[in-house]
Amino acid sequence: MAMLGAMVGAGNIWRMPFTTGENGGGAFLVAYILLLFLIAVPGLMAETMIGRYTSNGVIGAFKQVFQTKRAQGLGLVVLVVNVALMSYYSPIIGWALYYAGNSVLFTFTQPGFQPQAFWDGFIANPGLVVGMHTLTMAGIAGVLVFGIRRGIERVVKWMIPLLVVALVAVAVRGVTLPGGMEGVAFVFTPKWEFLTRGSTWVAALSQALFSTGLGWGIALTYGSYLGRYDDVPLGGGLFTAIGNTSIGLLAVFATFPVVFAFGLEPSAGSNLLFISLAKVFPELPGGGLWALVFFVSFFFATFTSGLGITEVGVTTVSEETQFDRTKSVLAVCGVIWLFGLPSAYSTSFLGQMDFIFGSFGLPLATLSIIALVAWKFGPERARIIDLNRNAGIYIGSWWNPVVKYVIPAVMLFIIGYGVVISIGTENQTLMLLGVAVMAALTVVSTVVMSVVGNAPEKISDTGVSVSGGD
Repeated sequence: MAMLGAMVGAGNIWRMPFTTGENGGGAFLVAYILLLFLIAVPGLMAETMIGRYTSNGVIGAFKQVFQTKRAQGLGLVVLVVNVALMSYYSPIIGWALYYAGNSVLFTFTQPGFQPQAFWDGFIANPGLVVGMHTLTMAGIAGVLVFGIRRGIERVVKWMIPLLVVALVAVAVRGVTLPGGMEGVAFVFTPKWEFLTRGSTWVAALSQALFSTGLGWGIALTYGSYLGRYDDVPLGGGLFTAIGNTSIGLLAVFATFPVVFAFGLEPSAGSNLLFISLAKVFPELPGGGLWALVFFVSFFFATFTSGLGITEVGVTTVSEETQFDRTKSVLAVCGVIWLFGLPSAYSTSFLGQMDFIFGSFGLPLATLSIIALVAWKFGPERARIIDLNRNAGIYIGSWWNPVVKYVIPAVMLFIIGYGVVISIGTENQTLMLLGVAVMAALTVVSTVVMSVVGNAPEKISDTGVSVSGGD
């Protein structure tokens, strides 16, 4: 449930509906599910497995497997990318918090409510947006101080079921509206011509990676807390992917019947949730209640993701420094809050951060983790020694080439695709900056860890440390 809470967030509730609408409805879902199980699930298994095997966070895992101080730099790359991603994701959680708070006040059903003016007024008020960002990080810190079991698990075991119930309720209400079934037909009637477009497959791949969190270090970190005989293929792979997809589909069900019932544009983009759907609630019987259910559930989804993303840094800092849990939480949340201020202040800066780290940083972090498993540890060794231990679903040798060749090739394709489509456009300068930043990050991280990194400990094939020394 904690893993599912970490993966389910804005990628499912906000991003998946409008991405589906922009890319042909059902055709996009076909491409998404294929790529989810071909790329994301094997990758999640690899990432979770290496976390359990080493019982360490991202830097500790690289240190133990590579057995050099220099290789810890790749772990630092993952950590920096994770912190950067969270720095601009926190303001988005703040948006969800603001809308959830206003839904409790029944703002969306007050006479004369204007969704576009409401959104514009919110975003144009930097003090308010920064305040929501601050409350978000304070709330995340308050939960993480209590740790995985007493903090994260205690929260997500309530928030995730409530999220599912809320989405089901909104979806049922949507399909009972006049014209609501047209939205269902849009989603489940594939426009097959979209599958001949490269943009559909790239969008589906991006959605599969973004919504499952592959390469963010979340699965590795949560895997480090697993017991030796927990089921990685089922829990860390299939259960996470199926649960994640199910909630994404629920969000689609909750969105498109309402979109079609009220004649909204299904390809309205990111405005679909904050502006287009906000127009609907005043026109629904009991609209204030439905707005409350929808926006509170959206906040739950984003907040639990924020917990999972931030925990990556907390675990790593507590392992690699002399800080206790509380100091590690305050340090990591403080850094994220500080670096998140520009994104909270400017949605333009947030978009630029998303382009740089979403297009180049996340694939680089995923490449680093997959290289750890596939090119150093070895996929066959990983599969036999750890992955299939006490597994309810046996993972065959097909997994080896997927992890060793297919996933790295896909990550390189994403980076290359981001470069090619940016040439000659307004994003060209930003693309060059992104490539330069990632190259510099890799070099600087390697140099820094060569100097300040801790000497690695050797481990046996059971994952147990047997001796120290470099």
